[in-house]
Amino acid sequence: MSGKIGQSTIIDINRRVMENTEKWINFNLTEVNDCLVRLGIFEGEFHWHKHNEEDEFFLVVEGRLFLDLEGKTLELLPNQGYTVPRAVLHRTRASEKTVVLMVEKNTVNPKGDVSDCEKKR
Repeated sequence: MSGKIGQSTIIDINRRVMENTEKWINFNLTEVNDCLVRLGIFEGEFHWHKHNEEDEFFLVVEGRLFLDLEGKTLELLPNQGYTVPRAVLHRTRASEKTVVLMVEKNTVNPKGDVSDCEKKR
């Protein structure tokens, strides 16, 4: 049996979503090679940030995710995904409860690289 997060176990996303009471949370579901699969449950907005060394993939499972990038906003609906390349400033927003799967390298700081988090709009 592996010592990696979530391996050799059934991952029940519906149960995780139903048990959650917070408006903004993300947590690791499993590790695949050197990447993490994370579950995000979003309502509201996150701060502007970037990941200097890692790309970040978002796949909407339920709800509607707005992905703000410099100069444009993307709207992702269920079964739509988008990869934010490393070092691209971005933020996520959701006006309703939105469930998202994220895939990113296991070295990522989920809050962004601290020195680069400040962005005024």
